[in-house]
Amino acid sequence: MAAVGVQLYFLLLLLLLTLFQDCFVYSLHFHIRDAELKCFREEMPEEVLLVGTYRTQLYDQQRDRYLPAPQDLRMLIVAKDPDNQLVLSQLSDSEGRFSITSHKPGEHRFCLQSTSSQPAPSAGGVLAVHLEIKMGFSTNNYTKIIAEDRLTELQLRVRQLTDQVKQIQKQQTYQKLRQKHFRDISHNTEMWIFWWPVVRSLYVVAVITWHTKSW
Repeated sequence: MAAVGVQLYFLLLLLLLTLFQDCFVYSLHFHIRDAELKCFREEMPEEVLLVGTYRTQLYDQQRDRYLPAPQDLRMLIVAKDPDNQLVLSQLSDSEGRFSITSHKPGEHRFCLQSTSSQPAPSAGGVLAVHLEIKMGFSTNNYTKIIAEDRLTELQLRVRQLTDQVKQIQKQQTYQKLRQKHFRDISHNTEMWIFWWPVVRSLYVVAVITWHTKSW
């Protein structure tokens, strides 16, 4: 009876945390031209893994169809941290993956740029990119974890729940940091609004006094 209660508890908790899972996985589809740079920004807590998987095709605008990417097509992926420091520079094939780990919380920026010596004239050089982004526990390969650690189904569920809870806690910590940052900005702005009329008034008084003495 107790075991059934434990399983039911974990099942309900899993259903609750599943609601947050979509926040850590999303897909993008966009078009770029040869050598065009496409950038994205991602708010990341500290020590969180981001994995991007992409697939590139050639898009024929005239016939509205997708073709295989040119064999010589390469994708350059560059990522920078909140301090604008380079954390990734990777040249890959037309289909592949990349990963970055945030060592500092804040806005991370990653860009993709295509390079091809022979863009197809019939397609106008337009490339279609399918990009999937995963963050945190969504990047874990649980199939591999089961095989390596020999976990039972219940142990796997506990492992998944633990990973999800840790991810949510990191997100909450990061949101608190952002709220503190905005409060500081708001406080500084309010102080400036308060003191600016006072400083302006003192300046006017000083100018009037100086002119009075000059007369």
